[in-house]
Amino acid sequence: MPSVPAAGRQFVVEADGGSRGNPGPAGYGAVVLDPATGETLAEAAEFIGVATNNVAEYKGLIAGLRAARELDPSASVRVRMDSKLVVEQMSGRWKIKHPDMRPLAAEAARILPPSQVSYEWIPRERNKHADRLANEAMDAGKRGERWSPSRSTADLSSAADASAARVVGDAAAGAARARAALAGGGAGMGAGSGSRAGADTGALVSAGVPAAAGVAASTSATSAQGTEVGSAPSVGWGTSADLGAPATFVLLRHGETALTPSKRFSGSGGSDPELSAVGRGQAERAAAAFAERGTIEAIVSSPLRRCRETAAAVAARLGLDVHIEEGLRETDFGAWEGLTFGEVRERYPDDLDAWLGSAKAAPTGGGESFATVARRVAAARDRLIAAYPRRTVLAVTHVTPIKTLVRLALGAPPESLFRMELSAASISAVAYYADGNASVRVLNDTGHLR
Repeated sequence: MPSVPAAGRQFVVEADGGSRGNPGPAGYGAVVLDPATGETLAEAAEFIGVATNNVAEYKGLIAGLRAARELDPSASVRVRMDSKLVVEQMSGRWKIKHPDMRPLAAEAARILPPSQVSYEWIPRERNKHADRLANEAMDAGKRGERWSPSRSTADLSSAADASAARVVGDAAAGAARARAALAGGGAGMGAGSGSRAGADTGALVSAGVPAAAGVAASTSATSAQGTEVGSAPSVGWGTSADLGAPATFVLLRHGETALTPSKRFSGSGGSDPELSAVGRGQAERAAAAFAERGTIEAIVSSPLRRCRETAAAVAARLGLDVHIEEGLRETDFGAWEGLTFGEVRERYPDDLDAWLGSAKAAPTGGGESFATVARRVAAARDRLIAAYPRRTVLAVTHVTPIKTLVRLALGAPPESLFRMELSAASISAVAYYADGNASVRVLNDTGHLR
């Protein structure tokens, strides 16, 4: 039987919600904890029928706050959730624009005086108790039953997790020691060894990428963040391996322009086209996907119009500002701007062959070489890592900058730029760790456009 706290106590509420289909069969879970002892004071879970992830998350918050109020209406409550959207909206830092969210947020705000409630974002792996409750509720709903606290094993599972953590010590420190041991004793373990792949399981959610992200989600590779084209990246974990939250760049290519369907060269030295009607629709669908996930913490954009328009669509949904990063602009293609590949082949065959054969060759008429672009993009990357440590940043940019960031993270040669496909409004993601390693998490995902 859960104990009832004395008046004026402090509570921790952990809440979560999920939807199998988004929208689809959905449920929520919430737990009230004693912050001093970790004791479970109350649990709540419910299958709510067909709903979105965000609706389920808000329902979990409401249930958790109500449970805390029933225990002690004068208590101070620290809400911890892995939904960045809910945490930021309830904290007042993000606008609530979606009509389905406003009444839920208002209901949550009325349960306890705002002065008694604070909000904290936590990684998903630290919200396992509430997550298990939500899944139990969805499983019960699938069976045509109601969730029953007497049949719940979420608390027992959480206790087992805590016990295991006490045995091996702090989880992060233990993993870091394991990585250091691999580096010291595992000769030949370099990039692609598989160690980081285990650490990156579920990376799509932490990267802010829609749940339907593409097949590259489970691919992990490491490299030093070298700034020179052709430099040999160091590989392996090293003795100073870092397991903290990385700086994660979610890379969104801009939506279509009038030049995109015919695959014309469109860089930073041309007409600076606006988004087409198709491109604006792609930007809106991307914005909806990011709003659904709720993990983007900042937005940066190339200065070119097509990127600024794409970024503005996302920013309007998330209630964030757009910061311009000059280093994210597209390559200057010189005299090739506005031409198709075939037209360039016809007019400038020798220059095109040189460009295809060497990263140091520039397009006709004073354009930028890939080597020049790589130095510029790497410098922008380093500035952004320093400005947004351990945060998830949406970078709205172009084909060459995205491919360059992926190439440098993989330690791949310059010719790999010609072996990547990047669709308009596609999503890629790269995570940068404090130990100098990088992990490519997603490449050219277009699931949000379907």
